[in-house]
Amino acid sequence: MALENKFGITDSAELARVEEKISKTKAIALFESGALDTFEVGTFKGLSAIHKYLF
Repeated sequence: MALENKFGITDSAELARVEEKISKTKAIALFESGALDTFEVGTFKGLSAIHKYLF
């Protein structure tokens, strides 16, 4: 059983695949846009900004 989600997916494996695809797509966009270069390296603030963007 999957957690409640915005996609209405009830299969845990399927939900994991969808979430992985979305986060990888966002990671590529973050890298290609150059926005990644604006975050503070090696800080909680920078890591938090990346997490917020991805999820």
